[in-house]
Amino acid sequence: MERITARLTAPATPSAPPLVLRPWEPADAPALLALRGDDALRRWTSLTVEDESGAASWVREQRRGWETGERFAFAVAEEGEPVGHVVLKGPAPGAPSAEVGYWTAARARARGRAIAPRALEALTEWAFAVFADDGLARIELIHQTDNEASCAVARKCRYELTGLLPAAPPAFPRDGHVHVRER
Repeated sequence: MERITARLTAPATPSAPPLVLRPWEPADAPALLALRGDDALRRWTSLTVEDESGAASWVREQRRGWETGERFAFAVAEEGEPVGHVVLKGPAPGAPSAEVGYWTAARARARGRAIAPRALEALTEWAFAVFADDGLARIELIHQTDNEASCAVARKCRYELTGLLPAAPPAFPRDGHVHVRER
């Protein structure tokens, strides 16, 4: 995938430094492990990292997505430290849509400082630019209906609420919102 760059940036704001979005690296495993006590991540995401081995495995899985072209996961770094994650899932040639996901880290005080919207906006612009020739015209963002923070991020990044998904336990225990952004 020669045409795919592995490093994106989100510009600085008056109150925050720029963000660098880059593939997860093995050296990020300790920072990822430090997130294991984050109750919000446990509630809203499927991230389950319990030990060093699990953190290393999770990072390897993110890197494997780059190798296969099935998902492009970025560590969101602020001043070199991972403070969040954004991912583009399923941008296949000829497929008109893909999905995005994201989270931020409480321990890095990444919530409430517009890190998620800035990272999501950078990822969205990149996805439409890189995969437009493959037919990508629509990106979906799905979150649980009671996750008001994710709903706010979606709206801020111009992802329109288009529908509801019924719960599908155990993987998706609650109803979900579907937000969409068109190219």
